[in-house]
Order: sequence, then C-alpha cells, then structure tokens
Amino acid sequence: MKKEIGMYVHIPFCVRKCAYCDFASFAGREQEEGAYVEAVLREAEERGRIDAAVATLYIGGGTPSLLPPMLMDKLLTGLRKRFTFLPDAECSCECNPGTVSPGLLDTLRQNGVNRLSFGAQAAQPRLLSLLGRIHTWAQVEESMGMARRAGFDNINLDLMLGLPTQTIPDVRETLTKALALGPTHLSCYGLIVEEGTKMRRMVDSGAWILPDEDTERDMYELCRETLAQNGFEQYEISNFARPGFACRHNVNCWKRKEYIGLGSAACGFLGSVRYQNPPDLTDYLNGKPAEETIISPEEARFESMMLGLRMTEGVSNAAFISMHGVSINEAFGPKLEKSLRLGLAEWRDGYLRLTRKGMDVQNSVLVELL
Repeated sequence: MKKEIGMYVHIPFCVRKCAYCDFASFAGREQEEGAYVEAVLREAEERGRIDAAVATLYIGGGTPSLLPPMLMDKLLTGLRKRFTFLPDAECSCECNPGTVSPGLLDTLRQNGVNRLSFGAQAAQPRLLSLLGRIHTWAQVEESMGMARRAGFDNINLDLMLGLPTQTIPDVRETLTKALALGPTHLSCYGLIVEEGTKMRRMVDSGAWILPDEDTERDMYELCRETLAQNGFEQYEISNFARPGFACRHNVNCWKRKEYIGLGSAACGFLGSVRYQNPPDLTDYLNGKPAEETIISPEEARFESMMLGLRMTEGVSNAAFISMHGVSINEAFGPKLEKSLRLGLAEWRDGYLRLTRKGMDVQNSVLVELL
C-alpha cells in the first residue's frame, strides 16, 4: 500500500501585487505561463519517482485562476500522469474573484478539482482598494455563483482582520455578506505587515494606521461568535468550517505529514528533509535546484508542537509517540508546566491543546518549548 502525501503547486502570476503580499508573485509576466507549466511538469517528473499516492492537492499563488484553461488542463493532466491520486483526493485551487470563467471552472472540475478558495478579504470598497485588490464585492458574488453553477459545493472565502481603517462594523458587514453566499469554509486571517511590502512602507510612514490590539482581538472574537452561531466549527486559529468541510490539505500539514512542493518558491517536506525551490521565477525556469535542509529530531519534535497547537484539537500524544518515539511529556514535560499552570494549555482525551486563552498568546507558549 502506497504511503499518502500532499502536494502543493505554486502559480506565481498575478495581475497586480497586493499591498500586503510578500509571496513569490509576479505581475506582467503572463507570457511565461506556458514555459512555467512545462517547468513544473519537468519537476513533477523528477519528484514523481517516489512510491506514494497524492491524498491532497493545493494549487496556490499568486493567482492560479489567471492560467488559461488550456494551460490549466495541461498542468492538471500532466500531474495525474506522473502521480497516483487517491480516488477521494481533496484537490483545492485558489481563485481571485473576477478572474474565473466558466471555461476555467469546467476545466478544474473535469480534472478532479473539488474545492475552491476565493480571496474575498473584505466587503468594503475602500478596504479592497487599500489592499490593492483588483475585485469588487459584486465580483465575489458573481464568482461564487459561477462556481456553484459549475458544480462546486466546497468553497472557502478568505477574509482579513486588522486592516488600516477597518472597524468592527466593517467586519460585521463582511461576515454577513460572506455568510449570505453559503460558503462551507471561512478563513479569517489577522493582517501581518511583512517587510518589503507597500503595507509596511505605508504603516511605517504613518500614512496608514492599524487598529489597536484590543480592537483587532474584538474583530477576531466577533468572527468566532458569529461563525459559531451560523454552524461553523473552529478547527484552527484562523479557520472555520461546516462539519465535514475542514481543509484536509492544511490539516495534514499541521499534523506534519509529508508533501511535495512544485513550482517557484514551493516548499516540500519528505522524511527528514525540507526543501524550497528558488523563489525567483527566472531562476526556477532555468532549472536552479532547490535548497534542502535536514531536520534534526529535536527540530522535528518542536515542529509537531508549533504546527499541531494551531489546531483546536491540539496534538495527539499517541501520534506524537508514533512519529517521534517519545511522548510529549518525555520531550517537553518541564517546559509545559508553566503553560498548564496558567491555564494556557490543557490535556483532554489524550491530546495536548491550547485553551481559548492560550490561543490568544500562542507564541508565548511556544517560546517556553524552545
């Protein structure tokens, strides 16, 4: 029986760089899309020589929905020629509202994609403009309707919190409009102001003022309460799903399961090796090799805690023992005492998990484990 792995494919093309984005994404280079798909399939040929079956596929970006249907078909068909996919594999594709077409959606469906993720972000025009997004909320609604007509019934919407000038009423309005579209999953991310972005320059200059910490926490609590009232279960710090619709690909990553990364800047994790492909598009197209890092047993144990404690269920002690050969207490016992004593973490049914209070200060718990 083949072992199960995940697969991430990075599509780095976009119409315009968003103000907050520090991902490997490139505007105005659409003429290289064909060569890029060829390069990804060459890499897939090399990485497909392992005895494994793909349980989850995630196509991210950039803006994957910018690929013409013909190239998307070539990519997905080529991946299935080079890898075995499980019959029930979860296959996700990120899409930007306003960039999808019936032709692209039909191509995705015909090639086994069964989950979409739209970067909606906010319902207010001023916030979308500030972020550098190219869509309107009307296009979110239009794209969702198009996806439903194409047969997609598992759809995520990404929303952002803590934006400059964003208010609690803004978040409430966005949640109301998002829920009206009937998504099965919502990701509510707090803004991270990354170095080298327009957002960082504007914040540092004082031109854009971020909400204070208490206001951002109130936004997050509003999301938790509103989504719980509407039948969504929180399964990770930023992720909420209707029962049965948690993103399997992300859950497997948080459980530190192996995955292959394909494309510019993509990361992979196989055995004790983590690799990253060159983030520069030209370097990738020219065949520059990935950089590899060997993960030590100590690093591996910390990674299991850092990733697993993001989930509301926490880290399974049995799974930890199976993966690392020691229990959580044997690996971290004394370092956990403070978090347990302060009520930031707790044991429940064989899982170590963060409490709601601990979720708010996750980094301080992890610092104790280092």
